[in-house]
Amino acid sequence: MLAFLALAIILGAYFPALPKVGVIGPVLGGQYPFHIALLALVAAVLAALAWRSGLVRWGRTVTALATLCAMGALAIGGIQFRAAQNAGVDISLGQAFTELAYPAVKPDATETYASPDGTPQRVDAYLPQRSGKTGKSGKSGKGDGIPAVVLAHAGGFHTFDKSDLRGTGRWLADHGVAVFAVDYRLAGPDRPTWDKAPQDLASALGWVRKNADTYGIDSGRVSLGGMSAGGTLAMNTAYRLHNGTLKAPEGATPAPPASVIGFYPGTDVTRMWKDDVAGTREAAEMFTGGTPEQYPDRYREVSPTNDVRPGLPRTLLVVGDRDRSARPETVTGFGDALKRQGVDTEVRELPFAEHAFDDAYGSLTSQTSRQILLDFLTADEH
Repeated sequence: MLAFLALAIILGAYFPALPKVGVIGPVLGGQYPFHIALLALVAAVLAALAWRSGLVRWGRTVTALATLCAMGALAIGGIQFRAAQNAGVDISLGQAFTELAYPAVKPDATETYASPDGTPQRVDAYLPQRSGKTGKSGKSGKGDGIPAVVLAHAGGFHTFDKSDLRGTGRWLADHGVAVFAVDYRLAGPDRPTWDKAPQDLASALGWVRKNADTYGIDSGRVSLGGMSAGGTLAMNTAYRLHNGTLKAPEGATPAPPASVIGFYPGTDVTRMWKDDVAGTREAAEMFTGGTPEQYPDRYREVSPTNDVRPGLPRTLLVVGDRDRSARPETVTGFGDALKRQGVDTEVRELPFAEHAFDDAYGSLTSQTSRQILLDFLTADEH
C-alpha cells in the first residue's frame, strides 16, 4: 500500500496530465519530495523483508517499485535544490522536513486602513528590526527608509484572509523589508466585488505611504503584490493606477506602486472562467457577478491583460511549472507581452511546483520563491 501510494504521487508529479494522480501528485511530490522518498524507502524495506520471508514475486516487485519511487522523489528534491542554489537561497533542509505549514507567527501591529461601506478593512504589519538584513548586499535601504510591500492574499476573490501571508511577511521583515498584509472586500453569492477589491488595495497602498514615517519606510519604494487572486488584484490595481482608470473611493488617488508582484496569478479573468480549473469559474462569476457574456466590460476591467502598455511598473511573475490554475504558459506569455511593451519584467518558473506552492512554508520551492521576492524588492540595493 505504501509503495503504490508513493507510485501514484510520483507518477502524478512527473506526468501531471494523468487523470486523478496528476492532481495530487504535483502538490505532494512537489512540496514534500523528501517525505515521499522516506515513505517509499519504508515501503522498500518492508517489501524486502516480505521477499526474504518467502513472498518472492510480490516482495521482489514491490521492492523494485518502491526503490524507483524513492529515486524519483529524490530526483525532484535534487532539481529543486539546484534551483534554490541558483536563486541564491540559504537552503535549510531541516526546514524542508519540519516546516510543513505556515509558521505560528504574529504581526507587529494590526491597523485599520479603510472602512468602506462601514466595514473596517485591516492590515497586518510585519516590521524589520534595526539589526535585520536585506537582500544579497546586506544594506538596510536607500537613505533612512526601508523598502515595503503591500501583499494581498489568495482565495479566489472570495475566501481566506491576510493571516495566510504571515510566514512570508515575517521572513521578509527579518530580511529588512516591511510587509503590510491586507484584507480586502471578499466576493460572495450576490455580492460581487470586481469594483471594490481593487479600490481596497489602492486605499491600502495610499495608507502605507501616508504612514511611511511612522514605520520607517521609504514612500518611494512601496510595492504592491499578491498570491493567486491577490496577485491578479495587485497587478490590476497597479496597472490601472498607472493608466488612470482606477480612482480612490475618497481622497486623493495614490500614485502607482514602485513595482508589482504576482505569484501564480490569474492574468485574464475571462480565461479563468473558460478554463474552469479547481473552481476558477465559480470564483470568476462570484467576483464579477456573472458570466463573461453577461458582463464583458467587467471581465475586461479586472483582467491585467487588458492594461498592458508601455511605462507600467517593474513586474515580477512567479509560477510553478505544474500549475493547473495559473498555467505557466499563460503567465510566461503575459510576461512576454509586458516585455514587448518595454516593461521591466522578471518571470520565474519553479520546477515541480503546483498552484500555491508556498503553502508548505519550509519546502525548497517556498524557500526559493521567498528569496526571489526579496531580491526583487531590494534590487536597487545590490
